[in-house]
Amino acid sequence: MESLDKLRFYELTLQERGSYLQKQTGLTDAEMDALCGLAGLAPASADKMVENAIGIYSLPMGIAQNFVVNGRKVWVPMVVEEPSVVAGASFMARLARAGGGFFASADEPCMIGQMQILGLPDLEKARKLLLDHGAELLDEAARIDPVLQELGGGPREMEIRIVEDSPIGPFMVLHIILDVRDAMGANAVNTACERLAPRVEALTGGRVHLRILSNLADRRLARARVTIPVSELAFDGYSGEQVRDGIIEAWAFAAVDPYRAATHNKGIMNGVDAVVIATGNDWRAVEAGAHAFAARSGRYTSLSTWGQDKDGSLVGSLEMPMAVGIVGGATRVHPGAKAAVKLLGVQTARELAEIIVSVGLAQNMAALRALATEGIQRGHMTLHARQVAAAAGAEGAMIDRVADRMVQEKTIRIDRAQEILKEITGR
Repeated sequence: MESLDKLRFYELTLQERGSYLQKQTGLTDAEMDALCGLAGLAPASADKMVENAIGIYSLPMGIAQNFVVNGRKVWVPMVVEEPSVVAGASFMARLARAGGGFFASADEPCMIGQMQILGLPDLEKARKLLLDHGAELLDEAARIDPVLQELGGGPREMEIRIVEDSPIGPFMVLHIILDVRDAMGANAVNTACERLAPRVEALTGGRVHLRILSNLADRRLARARVTIPVSELAFDGYSGEQVRDGIIEAWAFAAVDPYRAATHNKGIMNGVDAVVIATGNDWRAVEAGAHAFAARSGRYTSLSTWGQDKDGSLVGSLEMPMAVGIVGGATRVHPGAKAAVKLLGVQTARELAEIIVSVGLAQNMAALRALATEGIQRGHMTLHARQVAAAAGAEGAMIDRVADRMVQEKTIRIDRAQEILKEITGR
């Protein structure tokens, strides 16, 4: 295998990439097999994970390169079917290196458990009773999970909200804030809410109806920032200033228009979800939290912010809820997820959150740069052409030949791919 001094990672064969990655990271043969899908989740294990299992469904696992997060080089596993996602993240991460890479932080891993309390004749009296007995309720919650307590987690505080106007009239909401350490936290939070419900009913005289965590994890935010020197942004006749200003102008559209913001944030989640899935976390929970957070002001808007600093460099930041874990659930059951976590080299859920939010910011920059310059289709469709060629029946080296023709013609359609394949093969 030629070294990467002569070949780019994407130019290596599938097997060569795996071998190179293993040498760089020290993953065992078994871990590499799990990461590459050669010895991943077994059907018998899948049968224990979901009801009515009949087998396993696979998606591509790619590796985003060039990421430096808080001064550490990171190989980022991404599970995604869209062709341009891994390439876009990798390229933007390379540009980010000129400014030191991504700088990220994450809050303590606190999740919110909600209890809906109905049938209260005097909401303010019930509120006072709960506040008076708050320490007692938190002590009771602490005894529910001694292991979590030993690890430094457990209940942190209580919040009480009164909903004055709803389709069923006024009611009360009790929030229990629980530090779940390195877990995503759903099971711990839901258990705490259910165990506390009888005591809350006894104190208030009301009826605790719903008892469940909130996926709007705004006590568990992750944030990343990046600075790109303007000289790094120039390409193909576009000056660095043009690219910088175009990105800022494109972001401004998303900041004020929910129709644009929906697609803008989807681009962020292209990167976020891919890493969340690779590490066996709940991407649906992260999606829900992200979009709810984007609408927290009452108007749906951009999750990211872009501008320029006094030196004229492009500056971007992203802040969003990030409820991910490295213990429990699929992160411990799925061999590929375990290998992905090891590949990332993270020791805590907060470190994982910091990497994921950095990938989201890189993905956002990739989309904005394309939109603000050559258009989203050029890079995306070049990569998509290979998928179309394969779908048309091309195999092996023929995939690239057919894809290259379609790109040259700027016609990426399956019917054209079939015609080109027939012309080349004579069949």
